[in-house]
Amino acid sequence: MNHYETVFILNPVLSEDQIKETVKKYEDFLVSKGAKMISKEDWGLKKLAYPIQNKKSGFYHLFEFTVDGQAIEPLEVEFRRDERFMRYLTVSLDKHAISWAERRREKMKVKAKAKA
Repeated sequence: MNHYETVFILNPVLSEDQIKETVKKYEDFLVSKGAKMISKEDWGLKKLAYPIQNKKSGFYHLFEFTVDGQAIEPLEVEFRRDERFMRYLTVSLDKHAISWAERRREKMKVKAKAKA
């Protein structure tokens, strides 16, 4: 089992329900391939550094998961087929990136508690 992180940008014209449906679909796809979801983050609507498909913003999401390497290619094929996706990037995390991601999640939990 390898540790991966996928960041993807969804089309900004999608409704909140369509975004939730899309995220759920790909989370279920990964779980069906034997993935264990570690973290899911919704970064919200962000301005893009440059236009993509004549859009200047997009909805960013992050999945962190462990899965066998065989599941990545089918996931990316599905991303390419789905017109709701503007961009995606999947990277394999080494031990340093994993520890950094854990520290980042802890900081986010502390910030969330401070806001509450």
